[in-house]
Amino acid sequence: MKRINEYKKLFNVEQDTDLKKLKSTYRNLVKEWHPDKFLEGDDRAAEAEIKSRQIIDGYHFLVSIAPETKTRNMEKYTASTQSGIADYRHKGQLLEITFFDGTSYEYFGVPKSVFTKLNHSDKPLRFAKRNILNSYLYRQSAKELQEA
Repeated sequence: MKRINEYKKLFNVEQDTDLKKLKSTYRNLVKEWHPDKFLEGDDRAAEAEIKSRQIIDGYHFLVSIAPETKTRNMEKYTASTQSGIADYRHKGQLLEITFFDGTSYEYFGVPKSVFTKLNHSDKPLRFAKRNILNSYLYRQSAKELQEA
């Protein structure tokens, strides 16, 4: 959740922003912080390099959790969640679930208590459908997107 809030603050966006506004903000930030804009000896050149990477990562992240992206990918998501849970990992408040069809999704803000209940459940898919899959903010796993 901390990462989401940092990216939203960086892009100065509200809870649900449309992709058109997000893209416009992204382009303006990239223009402002592009590393080629600063001279190589300038102290701000290194800062611009870091900031530009952060802007690019933030943009891709916010696009992946945008309502329009979720709507566009809902059919695939539904099919994946019906295939069954192959594996899951929890770190902090991030739960990553891998389904039998090979897709992985990250769920944000999942407390340890919910993960523990998932872990002890006789039917993890049933528990996940009722308590996780539609209750928490999610996106397709970044690792999977990089491999594609």
